[in-house]
Parts: sequence; structure tokens; C-alpha cells
Amino acid sequence: MNSNTILKVQGASKRFGGVQALSDVGITIEKGQVVGLIGPNGAGKTTFFNVITGLYVPDTGSFELGGTAYKPAAVHLVAKAGIARTFQNIRLFPEMTAVENVMVGRHVRTHSGLLGAVFRTPAFKAEEKAIEARARELLDYVGIGRHADFRARTLSYGDQRRLEIARALATDPQLIALDEPAAGMNQTEKVVLRELIDRIRKDGRTILLIEHDVKLVMGLCDRVTVLDYGKPIAEGTPAEVQRNPKVIEAYLGAGH
Repeated sequence: MNSNTILKVQGASKRFGGVQALSDVGITIEKGQVVGLIGPNGAGKTTFFNVITGLYVPDTGSFELGGTAYKPAAVHLVAKAGIARTFQNIRLFPEMTAVENVMVGRHVRTHSGLLGAVFRTPAFKAEEKAIEARARELLDYVGIGRHADFRARTLSYGDQRRLEIARALATDPQLIALDEPAAGMNQTEKVVLRELIDRIRKDGRTILLIEHDVKLVMGLCDRVTVLDYGKPIAEGTPAEVQRNPKVIEAYLGAGH
């Protein structure tokens, strides 16, 4: 595998009862890229996303992250391997503050352990202080540092989305997987989101993006993979994908 390859998935399949949700799907993502995953409703995008990130266990497939094989058997194991994700439906701790939510994400990389937490050892206290400082840095980075001590539920919808991204960044991931980050946003919020994703990419991060807003995808992504009925039908640059007859038919129908 190319040393710049962050994620390589081959032959991923997933069946739910009598429904074949994914059939032999693969994707390759290089370091520093933003790669989009699109397709009509029911195409298998979310299923593939959930397989990659450990929410669903695949029936078949090989999975490599940063050149090392990993098994997407559970979300926390995938997070430790180096994939952080957000969700289409916001999943924050609503009664915790913004900074506390980000600190939760950062604890994936802690070292003090249970005994340190129970006895509040000096090492634990020092690490906890460093975690909070890093959490506040990340809130500044995504543009909501002024809300660090506000409860998550009191933040605006767009700010909650950015809080989720800050929490994902707190795990120091090799790959950030964003599931419909623009869902429910107004046009102004989408502009801010696009600027943030672009900033994350420019800072050397690698991003996998599922998004219904095709205009946002085509404007942001280096490469795009298109699924339809659980199968890949196209892959390439945004310009190449938009010209592909299979993609046009999948979105507009054979009689367009």
C-alpha cells in the first residue's frame, strides 16, 4: 500500500436479513484528502460509513488504516485505531459543557487509568489539566471557544455541529469521518462549515465526508465515490463523477 494511503477498504459487504445493503464496496483515501461518499437515498452510504467506523460488523472485507489492518468490530476500538466520526443526528452530552464534551473525546488518548482517576494521583491531575487545555484550544479552532463553559444543549444548531467536530479532533484521528455535517444547516452555517472543513484539510487532516448537499461535496472534495443500491458505480474527481452517465442516471432516472 502507498505510504500516503490513510484508509484502504476492499470487498466490504453487509446483509440485513434478506437485504444486501452493501456488495463488494471499496474506497482508498490518501493523506490530506477530502473524499466524498454520495449516492441517492438508500444507496448504502450510511451502512458503509457505519461498517468502516465499527457500528456495524461487516460480513466480508479487508480494512487498513495507515497501513495497518484493523477490524471494525466496535466503535471504541475503531476510535483507538484512529478513526473519529460525527453523526447525522447530533450525539452530544446535552447537560455537559462544550469543553466537557470535547474532554470526553480526548480521554481516548489518556494514560492514567482507573486507579489514577479513583485516587486522583498527581499524574492524573496533570493529565486532566492538559486535556482541558487541549479541549479549549480545539473549541477555539472550530470557532466556538467563547461558548466553552455553556451546556451543549444551549448552543445553536450550527455550533453543536462544530462542537461534534471538535470532539472528533480531540482523539487525534488519522481519519475524520463526517456524517451529513451540513444536514439541517442554513446557508450561512454551511459557508462556515465549508471554511472549517477546508481549514482542517489544509492543516494536514484527512476527511471522509457523507453529504446530501452535492454542491458542497463537489466544491470541497478531492475525490468522490458514488454508491447506488449498495454498489459502487463511479469514482474520480468531482468533474469526472458529474459527467459519468451512471451517476446522472442514478440521480435523475433513465428517462431524464
